[in-house]
Amino acid sequence: MTAGGTDGQGSGEGKRRTAADGGRPVRLLRRVAGALRLTSLRLRLVVVFALVALTAAVSASGIAYWLNRNTVLDRTQNAALKDFRKSLQDTTRSLPLRPRCSELQDAARQMAAGPQNYTVLLIGLDRDGKECAATTNKDLLTLATVPHSLRNAVDQVRPVDENNHYAHHLYWQRNEVGDVPYLVAGAKVIGGGPTGYMMKSLATERQDLTSLGWSLGIATALALVGSALLAQAAATTVLRPVQRLGYAARQLGEGRLETRLRVTGTDELADLSRTFNRTAERLQQRVEELSGREAASRRFVADMSHELRTPLTAITAVTEVLEEEADSLDPMIAPAVQLVVSETRRLNDLVENLMEVTRFDAGTARLVLDDVDVADQVTACIDARAWLDAVELDADRGIVARLDPRRLDVILANLIGNALKHGGSPVRVSVRTEPGQPGQPGRPAAGAPAGEAAEGAAAEPEGGQLVIRVRDHGPGIPEEVLPHVFDRFYKASASRPRSEGSGLGLSIAQENAHIHGGRISAANHPEGGAVFTLRLPMDASRLADDAERTARGERPADAGEGTEDRR
Repeated sequence: MTAGGTDGQGSGEGKRRTAADGGRPVRLLRRVAGALRLTSLRLRLVVVFALVALTAAVSASGIAYWLNRNTVLDRTQNAALKDFRKSLQDTTRSLPLRPRCSELQDAARQMAAGPQNYTVLLIGLDRDGKECAATTNKDLLTLATVPHSLRNAVDQVRPVDENNHYAHHLYWQRNEVGDVPYLVAGAKVIGGGPTGYMMKSLATERQDLTSLGWSLGIATALALVGSALLAQAAATTVLRPVQRLGYAARQLGEGRLETRLRVTGTDELADLSRTFNRTAERLQQRVEELSGREAASRRFVADMSHELRTPLTAITAVTEVLEEEADSLDPMIAPAVQLVVSETRRLNDLVENLMEVTRFDAGTARLVLDDVDVADQVTACIDARAWLDAVELDADRGIVARLDPRRLDVILANLIGNALKHGGSPVRVSVRTEPGQPGQPGRPAAGAPAGEAAEGAAAEPEGGQLVIRVRDHGPGIPEEVLPHVFDRFYKASASRPRSEGSGLGLSIAQENAHIHGGRISAANHPEGGAVFTLRLPMDASRLADDAERTARGERPADAGEGTEDRR
């Protein structure tokens, strides 16, 4: 008889399309890059969801495959081994101790005819003491095809004791023969008799396991697609409030302080929307409060300036009379009269400048355009103020620009007067034109000083720009003062707060340049002295038309239509 127990000695199995317009590909790339930036968070959410779902699906499929594989193989293996043991016991019981080869062959055929359909090899000694091997398939199972390790295990004799009741046991292995998996088992009949081996094909089980693997793979792919769809839906649900919040924040940044978010739900995003609405409301209240204070301050300055004009008119008339009679006055009184006359003129200039500033702050300043010969305009400005002997003019004749002549005269007077007062003679004024492209900042002309500190950022119109430089030969402007030269009431020296000027001249000149769509920059020339550079468009008509439309509450001609993100 064979052993009652079974020892397992198992072995494991083994162009891009080209656009007609040269700028179209660049715009397309920018749009794609913008779309990727807008959806980057969405992509990250989808990828994370997909990775989590893929990991879970692969883990579940792997565990399911492993459990099913072991179950299928163990069930088939146990059934075959149980049938082989019983068949070996029943068949060899009727054989003599030393059977003939024909008897072994008949016994092998009888064992192989069982329901498990395996190949049998019986090895025993015949009556002559010769070894006889009987197999039901000489091409598949012979003594040479039985693994050597399995043969050694089957032939091994174990000592019998209380823990081991049999000298021989049933052993098995899984091997592949010609890419077909087989279960190979062997046992020796205890008490004398043949040694039996069996080989059972596991091709059916492999096919079943392959079908199971494909099914699990398809299920994993479907789970991945489903998770991606769910991630897309979840990302849309999460990102829609975030997109609305971003749009509202952009609107708030553009000055639309009445922007509010519609709040629904009680989750964290709803709390964020409520916080945004409260912040926007407080910001709107604060801005309205500050705007009210600023408006009140402007009204106060405007009213004060207006109220001062009437008494100043009378005082100016009196001082003009006193100035005409200065020669007939007492020599002791004449200096006092001259002081009153100069201070009255200074006060009158200050009031006029304050009123001009209030017009800029209120946005009521308008351009009155005309065709201006720039060289003649500069000459007239210098001649009207008796500066011909102190100013050198370098201007080409025939440069005509469409500007506001009064405001251009104010700019020139402030720049040249500032150079004469604070710089050194001679003061040189140069007039040039430079070509420009729409929306591009002006290029420095040849010989322009490096490191110009510009105030504002003007864009050049298609017609180019007018460049006027005013250079003096004084000590220049200290580097720490350059960023502040266009500030209102700024004094370069705090120890000398009082000067002949009002401290508003350069600020008013800059505002007049801005209203033309230009700018003024200040720098120090490498050879000494300060250089003020005025850049104006050759034709300010478009800016004037846009200002008129804005004043009437209409959209400027070149303003793009805004699009609201309603996702």
